[in-house]
Amino acid sequence: MGKKDAGATKLPVDQYRKQIGKQDYKKTKSALKATRLKAEAKKSSSGFKDAFLVIAAILFFVLCVYAFFYLNLSTEINMDLDVD
Repeated sequence: MGKKDAGATKLPVDQYRKQIGKQDYKKTKSALKATRLKAEAKKSSSGFKDAFLVIAAILFFVLCVYAFFYLNLSTEINMDLDVD
């Protein structure tokens, strides 16, 4: 069983967190709204960015496969023409 007074002393970390929390109240509402809108825009745009990167990677892979087969088949056709 602990004493009642033991819980009264706060850790420095808790005091620091309380001070940080109070700083948000010092900001104006327009500044808080602007930061909230910026965070939401960043959050929503990351979905489009990820989708674009996935599509670009798939297209790049398909292009590499196409180039491989194009170069592979074009050299075989040229060899056949040179032999005749």
